[in-house]
Amino acid sequence: MWRRVLHLHLVFLILLSSSLGVDRGNFKACHQSSFCKRCRAVEPDKSVYVLHLNTLKIEDSVMSAEIQNTQNLVKFKFELFSLSDATFRMKINELSPLKPRYEVEHVLVGEPQLERLEVKERAAEYIIVSSGNIKAKIYGTPFRVDFYHGDSLAVTANAKGLMKFEHIRIKPESKDDGSEQPDNQVNDDTASDPGAWEENFKSHHDSKPNGPTAVALDFTFAGAHYAYGIPLHADSFALKSTKNGDPYRLFNLDVFEYELNNPMALYGSIPMLVAHGPSITSGVFWLNAAETWVDIEGTHDQNVMSSIVNFVSGSVRTPEVNAHFMSESGIIDVFFMLGPEPKNVVQQYAKLTGTTPLPPYFAIGYHQSRWNYNDQDDVRNVDAKFDEYNLPMDVMWLDIEHTDNKKYFTWDSRRFSQPAEMINNLTAKGRKLVAIVDPHVKRDNSYFLHNDAENNDFYIKNKDGKIYEGWCWPGSSSYPDFFNPAVRDYYKTRYLLENYHGSTLDMHIWNDMNEPSVFNGPEVTIPKDVLHFGGWENRDVHNQYGFMYTIATYEGLMARSNGKFRPFILTRAFFAGSQRYTAMWTGDNTADWGHLKISIPMCLSVSVAGYPFCGADVGGFFNNPNSELITRWYQAGAFQPFFRSHSHIDTKRREPWLFDDATLHHIREALNKRYALLPYIYTLFFEHEISGLPVMWPLWLEFPSETAVFAVDDEYLLGDSLLVHPVTSPGATEVTVYHPGVSEIWYDVDTYQKFEGGKHTKIPVTIDKIPVYQRGGKIIPKKERIRRASTLTLNDPFTLYVALNQNKTASGRLYMDDGETFEYKKGAYLYLSLEFAGNKLTSRKIKKEGSFSTKSWLERVVIMGIESGIKSAVVESKGTGKITVNTIYDNNSNVLVVRKPSINMAEEWSILLQ
Repeated sequence: MWRRVLHLHLVFLILLSSSLGVDRGNFKACHQSSFCKRCRAVEPDKSVYVLHLNTLKIEDSVMSAEIQNTQNLVKFKFELFSLSDATFRMKINELSPLKPRYEVEHVLVGEPQLERLEVKERAAEYIIVSSGNIKAKIYGTPFRVDFYHGDSLAVTANAKGLMKFEHIRIKPESKDDGSEQPDNQVNDDTASDPGAWEENFKSHHDSKPNGPTAVALDFTFAGAHYAYGIPLHADSFALKSTKNGDPYRLFNLDVFEYELNNPMALYGSIPMLVAHGPSITSGVFWLNAAETWVDIEGTHDQNVMSSIVNFVSGSVRTPEVNAHFMSESGIIDVFFMLGPEPKNVVQQYAKLTGTTPLPPYFAIGYHQSRWNYNDQDDVRNVDAKFDEYNLPMDVMWLDIEHTDNKKYFTWDSRRFSQPAEMINNLTAKGRKLVAIVDPHVKRDNSYFLHNDAENNDFYIKNKDGKIYEGWCWPGSSSYPDFFNPAVRDYYKTRYLLENYHGSTLDMHIWNDMNEPSVFNGPEVTIPKDVLHFGGWENRDVHNQYGFMYTIATYEGLMARSNGKFRPFILTRAFFAGSQRYTAMWTGDNTADWGHLKISIPMCLSVSVAGYPFCGADVGGFFNNPNSELITRWYQAGAFQPFFRSHSHIDTKRREPWLFDDATLHHIREALNKRYALLPYIYTLFFEHEISGLPVMWPLWLEFPSETAVFAVDDEYLLGDSLLVHPVTSPGATEVTVYHPGVSEIWYDVDTYQKFEGGKHTKIPVTIDKIPVYQRGGKIIPKKERIRRASTLTLNDPFTLYVALNQNKTASGRLYMDDGETFEYKKGAYLYLSLEFAGNKLTSRKIKKEGSFSTKSWLERVVIMGIESGIKSAVVESKGTGKITVNTIYDNNSNVLVVRKPSINMAEEWSILLQ
C-alpha cells in the first residue's frame, strides 16, 4: 500500500511541477558539476600537452604519435586518420590506462573509408600531411592541429590550449587527519577538487569509482560568423556566446515544460557542430556519449565589435568562432568535416552516421494524438469525426493509458478489449495506429516482461551489482539494459505478432521516456554510477541509452514483417545515429507563442545535425491554445517534416471540430496544403536517404555567401524550392519576409505574386494566410485531390507547378514507389527529372534502372511567370502519341494552365507550348 501511496505522491509532484513550469533547481548548472568546473577553469594559451614529433609514425592512412602532459608526465596515444570525402578523424587515448576507457559503438555506419596520407613538409616544430585537397599541420609544442581545405584554414584543434585529459588513477589514500595523500602521478586540479572522487547533487550521491576522467578540447573555426547544431536545446538556431553564462549542455533528460532561450539539456544529444562563414563551412563531430558541455565564443555580434576595434587600431582580424567541448568520461574522438560548402559538411557527417531510410508514405501525413484516448470507442469516434468534417488524417495514437496498468506490450482488457479489430477498422480507411512502448518495466510478479528480465539478468545494475529500481509511470520500475545484445534480441521478439497480442502490421511504435526518465532519480534520470553491459557506467554511455532502445524496436518491427515493410518509430531521446531508425519531436512543449516560434530553430538544429524527421507537438503539449494559436500552429506544422497534434491528459480536448467553424476551416485548409505537398516532401525524404541533405534547410545551406541569412531562424527552406515563413506572433497583421538570393524570383504559392530576392518585404497576413513562396526556376509536384488518408492517393493524378526564373527555365524532381515496402531498394521506384526550357516541359528518368508501375497521370500544369501568347500545348509520349490540349492564360497573374495532358507519369513525355 505504501508503494502505491508513494507512487501517487510522486506522480502528483511531477504533474504539479509541469503546471508550474520547469524547476531549474532539479537540473545542474556548470558550477554544480565538478568536471565542468575543472575543464572550464583551464587557462587559455597555457597548454601542458606536447606531441613528441620524434615518436611520429605514418602507416598508409594513419598517423600516430605520443602526447605527454608535461605537468604530471602521463602519456597519451595520438592518432590521425585520413578519411574519404574531405574528413579527418583524430583520436586521443591514454597510452597505458589502468583500465579501458569507453569508446562509443553503434553510431558510425561501419568503419569510415580511409584515404592515403602523404607527408608534405617536416620541420622541427611541425609536420604537414595531406590527403587529396585537405591537409593537417600538426604542431608539437604546444600540441595543436590546423586543418585546411585547399589553402584555406578551416578549423584548429587546441588553438586556445584548453585541452584536458584526466587519466584514470588510483584513489589517494586518506591520512590520519582525514586529508588525502596525493598520488605521485597527480599534479593537477583534481587533487584539490572535493568533487573529483565523489559528488552530491541535492539528495543524490555519485560514488565516482573511477575518479576524475574528464576530456576536453577546444576548436577554432577560421572565418566563421556563426555556429549551429549540438541539439537539442530550446534556443536560437545560431548558437549564442556562453561567455557570461552556462555552456550548452548535452545530457539526455526528461524536462517538463522546458524554458526557452537557454542552453539547458533536453531529451536528446547530438555532439555535431557546424560553423559557417561566407567563404568556408566546416564542422566537428565529438563522438562521446557522456555528459558534455560546450562553450561557444566569437559569435557574429562579437566579431562585428572586434572588427570595429581592430579597424580603429589599424589591425585586421578574420572573424572566427570558438567551441570548447568538455565531457565527463570516454576518450577524445573527433571528426573534422572540412566542407568547404555547407552542403558538403552535412553530407560528410551523413556519410559517417547514416541517413534516415525513406519513411512509409503515411508517416509524412497528419498524426492525431493525445494523452490519452479513453477507449476503443473513443478512437472509433475520433476517426469517424475526421471523415464527417472532411479532414485528412493518417494515424491515430495511443499513450500509456491503453495498457494494462502501465505494463507495455499489453492492453487494458476493459477499455481496449479488441485492439486488432480497432486497428483493422482504421486500416480499412487507409489509416494506421501508433502505440507507446516505454523502457521502464513495472516490477510486478504477474508481468511477463518483468519476470523475463529478472530471470535472464536483463536489468541495469546498481554500483553494488543489484538490480536498479526507480520510479516512473507504473510506480516501482526497473530498466532493461539495451547495451546487452541479448536484451535487444529479446525485445526484438516481443514485437512479433504472435507475442504482441492485439497488434498488427499496421500498428507502429512510439518510444517515450527513454532518456531514461526516473521520477526519483538524480535530475529525473538514472544515476551515473549504475552499471551497463560490459561493466560500463551510465556515466560513460548515458546519451546512447534511448538510441540503443530504439535499435531494438526497429529490429523488432523489421522482424515481424520479415523485412518487408518500413517501420515507423517516434523517439524522444536520441543520439548521433538515431536518425537511421526513428523520427523525433521536440518534447513536452507548451501552448504559447514562444514554443510555437522555437519549434523552427529546434528542428533546424537537428536537421543540420543529420536528423531530418523532426516536428513539434501541434498546439503545445501543456495548457490550452486559443483559436488563433491553434490555427497558426497547424499552419506551421503543415510544413515541418513530422506533423502531429498531441496534448497532456489534463488539457481540454482539442480535435479540430471542437473549435469554432472559422478555426475548423483554417485547420482544414492547413491540412489540405500539407496533403497536396506530400509528393514533394516524399521526394525530399528519398533524396535525403541518398544524399544526406535535410528536408528542412536553413537559408544559408542554399545561399552560403549571403550574410543576411546567417542568423535567420523564423523562416526556412523546405528542400531547395519552397520558402516558408510561419506566423508565430499573436494578432499579427503583417510579417517581414526575407526572400534570399539577389538574382532569385519568388512566387507566392497562393496568389502567384512575384518577389525579388535579396530583399525584406512586409507581407500582410490574415488569419488564413501562410506565407509560403515557390522559388523561380523550380518545379513542385502536388496531388490536389484530398482524401481521408494519404495511402488512398497512390494512383491519384498530379499537378505540376512550374515557377520560371529570369531565364524562363525551371527544373524539379519527383519520386514514386509503393509507399510502404523496401522494394524500392530493389529498383521498384520511379525517380524523374522535370525540366522546362524553350517553352518545353519534359519528364525523364533520373535512374534508368528504376521501374515502377503506376496509374497516376498528369492532370494539370500551372506555369508561373510566363509571357502571354501561348495558344496551345502539344503533348507527346509513347502512350498518347502526339496530341494538342487546351491552355488558359491569366493576364493578371501571368499564369498559364495546361489542362488535362492525361499522360501516365511512368512514361517519358514532353509538352511543347505554342
